[in-house]
Amino acid sequence: MRILVTGGAGFIGSAYVRYRLENHPGDEVRVLDKLTYAGRRENLEGLERCELVVGDIADRDAVAAAVEGCDAIVNFAAESHVDRSIESPGEFIQTDVFGTYVLLEAARDAGIRHLQISTDEVYGSIEEGSFTESSPLDPSSPYSASKAGGDLLVSAFEHTYGADALIVRASNNYGPRQYPEKLIPLCILNALAGDPLPVYGDGRQVRNWLWVEDFAAAIDVVLERGEAGQVYNVGGPDERENIEVVRRIVELTGADESLITFVKDRPGHDRRYSLSSEKTEALGWRAKVGFDEGIERAVAWYRDNEDWWGPIRSGEYREYYERQYGTKLA
Repeated sequence: MRILVTGGAGFIGSAYVRYRLENHPGDEVRVLDKLTYAGRRENLEGLERCELVVGDIADRDAVAAAVEGCDAIVNFAAESHVDRSIESPGEFIQTDVFGTYVLLEAARDAGIRHLQISTDEVYGSIEEGSFTESSPLDPSSPYSASKAGGDLLVSAFEHTYGADALIVRASNNYGPRQYPEKLIPLCILNALAGDPLPVYGDGRQVRNWLWVEDFAAAIDVVLERGEAGQVYNVGGPDERENIEVVRRIVELTGADESLITFVKDRPGHDRRYSLSSEKTEALGWRAKVGFDEGIERAVAWYRDNEDWWGPIRSGEYREYYERQYGTKLA
């Protein structure tokens, strides 16, 4: 197969590209990526049978050219950070909603499968139990609302046009090559540098953590075996409060716990996410990496790969961080 992976130069997208090429040696991957701040050529370095095309999923001509000769689309392309969506929601609507529409039209014209990568955040917050695929959508932020909008378009195209389109929704991913605006890489790099570790509110928000390579395996199973029109949830094997995660990072990096700094909570911050993965597990998938192992691997990767993250902390990210947290990085 030749698969078009949109957003494939980002964190989860590049992890999937690597997984697909390693596990399907006859396949080729074409990556369409806008290469915004979180999309990086470095994430695809050294990969054979992988072609990078720079372009925007909201650009019909770019998408039409990229999809030519492909057998499926896997759409990771998205503005994905909640804090940035609060600051600038329009960009999220353009990419996550209109861009998804452009891809769906291209997939329908080409007669190929469209797999939409989505998030547990479209369900909102849940105090007890876990969301299933039939849970109602109740997004809380401009980011999650834009992802829900894209998901609804996917379902509508399948229902109205008979498009071969389906959705996979994941819990919080972590692992190598994650842009450091997200909790785990932000705190790892700050701990290594001796910078404060900002924690929203009381830090008791609960997340369902999923090692990124486990999610890549789940995506592959859904692409190969999933049914058009269906949604498949992929949750991690472990739940942790944010403050637990940060304290474990402090232990693993040898940082001083006094670096933990509680800051004003994010507006509309969801309290707890949790996904049931039974439907995806019925296709043959299981998570392999628990949080205790995964967080050790993540810390080790960032400690050993300053050449990857060093340029980030000296560029646009530094300005964003100072704007968001009101303090300068070391």
